[in-house]
Amino acid sequence: MITALDSIGRLTHGFLRQAGDMLAMFCQCLFWIVVGPFKRKPVPVKNFFAQTVFSGWDSLLIVIFVDFFIGMVLAMQSAYQLEQLGATIYVAALVGVSMTREIGPVLTALVIAGRVGAAITAELATMKVTEQVEALQTIGLNPVRYLVAPRLLALALMLPVLTVIGDLMGMVGGYVIGVTNLGLGSGLYIDTTIEFLTNKDILTGLLKSFVFALIIAMISCQQGLGTEGGAEGVGRSTTRSVVTSFIMIIVADAILTALFYFAG
Repeated sequence: MITALDSIGRLTHGFLRQAGDMLAMFCQCLFWIVVGPFKRKPVPVKNFFAQTVFSGWDSLLIVIFVDFFIGMVLAMQSAYQLEQLGATIYVAALVGVSMTREIGPVLTALVIAGRVGAAITAELATMKVTEQVEALQTIGLNPVRYLVAPRLLALALMLPVLTVIGDLMGMVGGYVIGVTNLGLGSGLYIDTTIEFLTNKDILTGLLKSFVFALIIAMISCQQGLGTEGGAEGVGRSTTRSVVTSFIMIIVADAILTALFYFAG
């Protein structure tokens, strides 16, 4: 019993410590993003654009591929049930709303967490164990301003953009199944999607993707800069970063969905 309580206490203490570290890092990022330009120390533009290309453009193909086929699968699975009710046309509405509100933001965030988040953690962890972070501090560069803030900005910008593209590709996947397999007219499918898709659905998905971007960036950078133990520590931090990001994305999605649901 005592051993179990000790384990729970250690886990709780570790979680609270990491949460505190991430909150402090996030506040520092906001300082450099908002106040930095007035102090003539803005976020390095070159680093920001490099991270934007890496987070956005380099991830575009896999996002398109995954969301397109998920849209096809969603259309096929929903058509099986809706055909029994004589409501096959509502496949278009179901795919459109599901992709924009839920599946698109979550799936895209998980893809980015596995690809970009892991890469950020591995890169920063390698810099930490090889003492490159300490070298930046020695020459007067703030690691949060130079390393973390550009990655946070890039993810906060590119994940919503990737989510929109993923939503569209998911709807295209549903369209392909609806027109070629379910016998729905092209114009009718598009009109039904537009009719049932509202601004709230789109804005809900975009807000979720923005929150997910903050989660991925903060967890990845905190795990990377907190790495100890050489090459083995880099591996541990990268694995912990991806797993924690996945869990927090799902938890945040549940909380945001509940808030939007009860808010009407």
